Amino acid sequence: MSGFIASGRASHQPSGTLTNNGFYPDIDLERARSALRLDGSVTEARLEQAAISAVIEINADLKPLAEKYNDHATLADVPADEINGDSVMLHLYRRAVYCNIGAELAERYRSYDATAAGNQRADDLTPSIDEYRRDARFAIRDLLKRVRVTVELI
Repeated sequence: MSGFIASGRASHQPSGTLTNNGFYPDIDLERARSALRLDGSVTEARLEQAAISAVIEINADLKPLAEKYNDHATLADVPADEINGDSVMLHLYRRAVYCNIGAELAERYRSYDATAAGNQRADDLTPSIDEYRRDARFAIRDLLKRVRVTVELI
């Protein structure tokens, strides 16, 4: 007797690449999926939409950076240290994008279950959402060479 066990997870194929504006790197959606540890419950369409939103937001936040380095064809051409064969600038850019993707997906998926268990799960996700937003903000500030925290005495 053969049986079928439903896991509640959709299978997925590799997501492909989100083409960026030319200066900033394209986003490999499968790499983003892996970095964020997303399973098949996040559809390709939802991942792509979250990535598009993230890239729009990050590119807007980094407009001063693109203007500062307008004599370079791409962010990879900007002189910077390298880690694992890639510019630190590329690593920070991807981190900002991935974190924004993670925050958006966590916010969207928290509303699927309205039961008491679902509400507890939503409460459990809130720190992750805040942490994703914080990490994205830190990566952006690092790219812009700005301090991460401003403290004033009153």
